[in-house]
Amino acid sequence: MIQKILVWLIHFGPKTKRWFWRVWYNVFAKKAYTHDFFFMNYGYSDEVLSIKIDPKEERERYPTQLYHHTATQEKITGKKVLEVGSGRGGGASYVSRYLDPKSVVGIDISKNAVELCNSTHQYPGLSFCVGDSEKTPFQDESFDIVLNVESSHCYGNTPLFLDEVKRVLKPGGFFLWADFRKTKEMPILFNCFLESGLVKVREKNITNFVINALKKMSKERKEKIKKNVPKSIQPVFMSYAGIEGSDVYNSFVQNKLIYKSATFKKPE
Repeated sequence: MIQKILVWLIHFGPKTKRWFWRVWYNVFAKKAYTHDFFFMNYGYSDEVLSIKIDPKEERERYPTQLYHHTATQEKITGKKVLEVGSGRGGGASYVSRYLDPKSVVGIDISKNAVELCNSTHQYPGLSFCVGDSEKTPFQDESFDIVLNVESSHCYGNTPLFLDEVKRVLKPGGFFLWADFRKTKEMPILFNCFLESGLVKVREKNITNFVINALKKMSKERKEKIKKNVPKSIQPVFMSYAGIEGSDVYNSFVQNKLIYKSATFKKPE
């Protein structure tokens, strides 16, 4: 019943969708403030890709690899990077420390998440602030790269978000994106990308790599949910986390959901 109510709220309309995700992430960030994880995505596991990371970060290898896959679609060394939807900050932190950009700014609609990030990820050239994907707090042409990983499905108005992406990008800048949608809705989303005036450079169906990662992460995620989440809402968290056998996981396997990565460029 709780899952059905959540689904109804999320799909009721743009304002309701934005309200729900803002409340959800604020509550989640506050409740999970002390938990030892910095990523909330579904991960990426490819036989060819095996990034080198600090052994202490190994437990979050697959979510980290999703960021690596997305952020390295273009060379970002020496570039000014904006991440929209930075969550618990693990992705922005990885990009800042391992990919050698000039700077990384992460924005998120959740005040609690931003407070967590600023207290946890303190590195030169890395910062976080509260910001709305549909009205970012930056001047025109401020960034070389806009990064957006598994966040855009939460937004109430995709065209407004893309207008902001294009506005804050410098001419010739890149929008590096990865996320999932219902399979039948993905072509509609890509039409929105193109209608925004951004030029598609590449796209890739990475669903199988995401499924591989979810399989490998399911046992640990399930154990953490059982330990930290009230029993009455554990099924919601199990599905939200993509646990093997959950509705979300099965939807990927059955091709009801599709996961893609893509690169778009702002014209010179």
